[in-house]
Amino acid sequence: MKRIGIFAKRHHKDAVRLAEEVVAWLVERKIEVFVDQPLADAMAGVSGYPGQTIPPLVDMVIVLGGDGTLLSVARLVGDLRTPILGVNLGSLGFLTEITRPELFPVLEQVVKGDFMVSERMRLLAVIRRQGKDVARYRVLNDVVINKGALARIIDMETWVDDDYLTTFKADGLIVSTPTGSTGYNLAAGGPIIYPGNHCHVISPICPHTLTNRPLVVSDEATIRIAVKSQDQDVVFTADGQEGMPLQCGDIVELRKSNHCTLLIKSPSKDYFQVLRTKLRWGER
Repeated sequence: MKRIGIFAKRHHKDAVRLAEEVVAWLVERKIEVFVDQPLADAMAGVSGYPGQTIPPLVDMVIVLGGDGTLLSVARLVGDLRTPILGVNLGSLGFLTEITRPELFPVLEQVVKGDFMVSERMRLLAVIRRQGKDVARYRVLNDVVINKGALARIIDMETWVDDDYLTTFKADGLIVSTPTGSTGYNLAAGGPIIYPGNHCHVISPICPHTLTNRPLVVSDEATIRIAVKSQDQDVVFTADGQEGMPLQCGDIVELRKSNHCTLLIKSPSKDYFQVLRTKLRWGER
């Protein structure tokens, strides 16, 4: 590791202080550091770079914060195979599984090349309107189609490959990757999927028909969802951070992306330990 990028929320005081420590630690080891511009603005004597320019320049990216911050950085990394080291500054995260006390011992190993990565599948979401592609999103966690605050139940005609599944009548629909299965999908009653599994989860949100249950399908399948409700406030959201309003007749097409996101694994804990800690399994 010769060149490393650093991202964190500039308004998070603990993150800024830790970023300063990390920069000093890396510089001492003759490693070139590229700090995201907003973060650099909150630090003393540090030059910054536009966030989107950093991933192609570095061997690794460090994210100081929570899962939401990591998701935003994963979008910047895009199709590159730049590994991400996520450091959680609050409670343990599902994506940012390195804790603050672990950071520098782990970093010592990582800069020497002694680390393993978890390859996380992503979705490619295409919004099609009147036969034309109007938007594309690459998604690490999940895609959500849901109704506005005052809207009625929406109708979503859903196909898996060329096979008609059903027309969900619900408050919305979640299509999740294994990585995102512990997010909105879990809150909506969907299953937890081990990150290495090759599948998507389709979970209705408050379905009108109680027998509509979450469904796991192959990640080789293409999922098509057509909005059938007229005069409704319907919104598409990707990873809870970006999206657009949908119109009646719009089609959301989802398939596995050709590129994955590389997350550096904690050497001291496995995925099941993260689940036990985060979800408080086994506690009385």
